[in-house]
Amino acid sequence: MAELGYPTSISDMERRMDRMTADPEAHTFVASLSGEVIGMIGVKRLYNYETDDFLTYISCLVVKQKCRGQGFGKKLLHFIEEWSVREGMNVLYLTSGIKEERKPAHELYKQMGFEITGYRFIKKLEAKQQQEA
Repeated sequence: MAELGYPTSISDMERRMDRMTADPEAHTFVASLSGEVIGMIGVKRLYNYETDDFLTYISCLVVKQKCRGQGFGKKLLHFIEEWSVREGMNVLYLTSGIKEERKPAHELYKQMGFEITGYRFIKKLEAKQQQEA
């Protein structure tokens, strides 16, 4: 996973995947080339009170460094768009960081028809104890 953009230990990733697979609204799809995983996209189905829309929230989209710029991210997004329509969702939603290294991803999102609609605010909390899945 580190090469896919998520530096973490195997045990941490196993725990995260266990939590995601326990959630019936969360789904993870991988892209492979010649039997090698080269990318992944994680999504969650949500309902939006504000707009009365059913959303597919894209929580992660990563492609291996050596495979970037070859259309794999675009293929993953096309796949999720088609999957979302089949699932009855009517909006794709994602967030993205503001670091310089994210600019190519931002251009991809714009090419794919995504619009910048606002800001993202995050506040980290000190949990009393870790929730178990």
